[in-house]
Amino acid sequence: MNSVKNQELSIEAGDLQLGHFGIDVPFMHHIGLQSISLEGDCCRTHLKLKRELVNSRGDIHGGALMSALDFTLSVVARAHDPLKVGAATIDMSTHFYAPAKSNIDIIATCKRRGKSIAFCEGEVQDGDGVVLAVARAVFKLVPRQR
Repeated sequence: MNSVKNQELSIEAGDLQLGHFGIDVPFMHHIGLQSISLEGDCCRTHLKLKRELVNSRGDIHGGALMSALDFTLSVVARAHDPLKVGAATIDMSTHFYAPAKSNIDIIATCKRRGKSIAFCEGEVQDGDGVVLAVARAVFKLVPRQR
């Protein structure tokens, strides 16, 4: 039984390496979010415009944008120890400036991190660097269970 349990843990640990910044998030795979970089307190992701993500006007749906923002912000919240710390969203506010009519980049930074709370900000940019949306979020930092 122990060898089977250890084998399952190894498979899970291996799967984590293939995920987004050390974790597997099936919904992010589903929407096609690409992990680009995590350097210090800055995280970058990329989302391609695809039919499954658009609203009735052909723009990326606000819910897809907010999901990508929430994930990217949560990554930078736990950037100090990404494999041992998880992040649960306490609060997030998003402001939309313009529709996302093309592929987008999400850039997030952690502004302040304590022992159990992190404050983060992020923005959605189009390929020309035009800011389409901004968000602020607060996260509860929790030990990741393995």
